[in-house]
Amino acid sequence: MLSNVRIVLVQTYHPGNIGASARAMKTMGLEHLYLVNPRRFPDEEASRLAAGAEDVIANATLADTLDDAIADCVQVVGASARLRNLPLPHFDEPDGMAQTVIANACQGPVALVFGRERFGLTNDEIRHCTHQVSIPANPDYGILNISQAVQVLCYELFRAHRRALASPRQPATRQASLPDQQQLAHFHDHLHRVMTDIGFLTQPHARTEEHLRALFARAQPSRKELAILRGFLSAIEKDREARPPRA
Repeated sequence: MLSNVRIVLVQTYHPGNIGASARAMKTMGLEHLYLVNPRRFPDEEASRLAAGAEDVIANATLADTLDDAIADCVQVVGASARLRNLPLPHFDEPDGMAQTVIANACQGPVALVFGRERFGLTNDEIRHCTHQVSIPANPDYGILNISQAVQVLCYELFRAHRRALASPRQPATRQASLPDQQQLAHFHDHLHRVMTDIGFLTQPHARTEEHLRALFARAQPSRKELAILRGFLSAIEKDREARPPRA
């Protein structure tokens, strides 16, 4: 299950933080590191602070955009302070996040996304996630270095993984396949097109699409359910095309 979990670092400024994050990952059994537009990489400082996790550094995947790094993932969790103006599902406790991630990792790749040292993830980047998670900390000084945040969440994933291995085996039940982020993006593009065509999106300030994205993130539709929804949208388009134009 851990082999299906990737850590994504977005535009890391200090290469030493890449190395320290790689070390944090390896101590908890994770090996897949994705780097989105790092300022300097490869770099000797990254290798030095990896301190035994040089293989994680050497095998890191470079991506031009966050979309490229998460396109095939069935769940994407953005690590950030809770943003109440974004209606994404939010894990208030990392252990709850870890249990969900480990369960979903049985189906496909899952990503934990960490932002820049100075200001984290942008709102737009968080909108590309399916969930958010925060690390409870001292309210008077709750600032974690990025590699420390990686360590905390990787530890929770490792704990959840161990609990899953130690739990009594349940009778196998077939779990519906989850869509990846590319398939979800196609669905949301299709939904946007239909809502625009029928005149539903008349109040941009209502942030209707953000709330719908959050709704589908909470619902976690399967690939089959997503196909049904897209078929429904296609039927609406065909019906409108078949109607004679108004005089």
